[in-house]
Amino acid sequence: MTDGTARPTELELKYRVSDIAVAERLISADRLGPFTVGGGRLRLTQLEDRYVDTADGALERAGFAIRLRQSGGTTIVSVKSLAHTDGPGGAIRREELEGPADRVAVAAEWPASDARSLVLEHAGDAPLVERVTIRQMRRKRMLKSTVTQVELSLDEVDVVARGRVIARFVELEAELVKGDGTELEALSARFDQEPTMRRAQVGKLHAAIEALENAARGGQETEATSVLAGVDGVVDADEASRAEAEPVAEAGAEPVAEAGAEPVAEAEAEPVAVETPPVPVRPARKRKTVETAAVEEPTGPRLIVGKTPGVGADDHIAEAGRKVMRFHLARMLDHEPGVRAGIDPVAVHKMRVATRRQRAAWRIFGEAYRPGRTKRYRRGLQETARRLGAVRDLDVQLEAADAYRAEHPTNDQRALEPLLASWRQHRDDARILLIRDLDSTNYRRFVDDYIDFVRTEGAAVMPVGPVQPHRVRDTAPSRIWEAYQGVRAYESVLRWADVETLHDLRIAGKWLRYTLEFVREALGPDATPLIERVTVLQDHLGLMNDADVTASMTRTFLVEHAGDLSAFESETIGRYLVDREREVTRLQRTIGTTWRGVAGAPFRRGLGRVVASL
Repeated sequence: MTDGTARPTELELKYRVSDIAVAERLISADRLGPFTVGGGRLRLTQLEDRYVDTADGALERAGFAIRLRQSGGTTIVSVKSLAHTDGPGGAIRREELEGPADRVAVAAEWPASDARSLVLEHAGDAPLVERVTIRQMRRKRMLKSTVTQVELSLDEVDVVARGRVIARFVELEAELVKGDGTELEALSARFDQEPTMRRAQVGKLHAAIEALENAARGGQETEATSVLAGVDGVVDADEASRAEAEPVAEAGAEPVAEAGAEPVAEAEAEPVAVETPPVPVRPARKRKTVETAAVEEPTGPRLIVGKTPGVGADDHIAEAGRKVMRFHLARMLDHEPGVRAGIDPVAVHKMRVATRRQRAAWRIFGEAYRPGRTKRYRRGLQETARRLGAVRDLDVQLEAADAYRAEHPTNDQRALEPLLASWRQHRDDARILLIRDLDSTNYRRFVDDYIDFVRTEGAAVMPVGPVQPHRVRDTAPSRIWEAYQGVRAYESVLRWADVETLHDLRIAGKWLRYTLEFVREALGPDATPLIERVTVLQDHLGLMNDADVTASMTRTFLVEHAGDLSAFESETIGRYLVDREREVTRLQRTIGTTWRGVAGAPFRRGLGRVVASL
């Protein structure tokens, strides 16, 4: 590679983020400047990048950073120039080469590629040694304009050295995939408007090396650690260096974030614990494997709740919301030891359901509280739900695939194993991240503060005037009808609705159900059959969403692993894909019966009667 031939380049915007909620809003937006979402859902991947060099730093002196990235069962080497030039909108332009590699073998034994040739040119026969490892949870989606395509990614980064996390930071990147790079200027202008985002002055490798040097010096602030202040869910380098590091396995096919239906009817049937198991502070515990663990019961504050939230018609809406949150927080904490043990996936499901109920309660009752004083509780629940969801969604896919496999011959069962093995690996990766968060200081602080909030009557309540509606009987009727009209609005499009539209209907049904459930006692016993009908609709749509997500994940696996599968494995996994697609179609076509149960006149009359009872 010394002939002066121009090498491939990458062009990207890089921003360090101090408020992850802002970046999450941006990456979830339907439009950013001239760009719209280029199809598909937000994708979640866990990555492990090892940066290597010779012992004497020959590659760095030559101006290159060498990254080995695990992707499924393969390893990719990326060679990036340390020098870069400014592109449109302040984007970074630098040379980049990629090729196949091997995590264990020396560079000379890697498959031939320009990237390998460059490494050998500067390293010769010298072995490559690890400088630092970076683990990332990446959420990404494609943006497109008329002629340009951009990959937008949000990375939660752990810097790991000698098996310990020494720093964490969050970065938002926009990389040009194809088209006109000048359109990045519109994105940079949009990102520059956010005060909690700033241009990254160094790349991830430099930030990681600075964090490594900072840890060795004893904690002086660097670019890698100074941005951590104010980032929800991250810790500084000194705190991180004391945390137990978890090994992250390689990532392959990308699991879809927020996928999979929750069979919440099951959660309703479970008996409610009167006392939750204790919450932080937690003693050290031994983990045997990802699947099983020996867990010591923690000691800490307890929440005493009844068998129902106990919301009455005369309750102040803020205190009604507090009752609902306290009830479901107790259930969430009740299932936490089971989640930590990792023996029964039902514990993850139930803890996630309880977390979702609390988030729904904030949506329904949240305007009764001072937003500045309660924002941290909503954010803490959102983060916990996201980690639980990453595990639960894969549990759902694995359960369905196992059931399908059990109905087929042994040869077919074996041919499906590569798909299931990949999903199990991703599930284990997601569980590692979940347990890391449950062990974190931020989570313990969130739970302690949140328990105080749900126990303290009057805490953070917005003042109300003497004639301002503020009781359940005053406000619940309009909230219920508003939620119902959000469901019935789909009537005109239901016959032609695609999967995405029906997924939105499922969400609308969920809010109607929660709005009724949270004031069930005030509405009286006639509310129960109405809630059951909404649940049937929601479960039907949830099964359809599960099948659609499974089909998408299976298709992605077939594409990414086409070269690794035998013809029979590809054919068998392809038949499972077709089976899931047919299931989506079947559930689309049969939605009418469950829909009429909610949209018909009997439901409306029943709803009118229970609302009038208030």
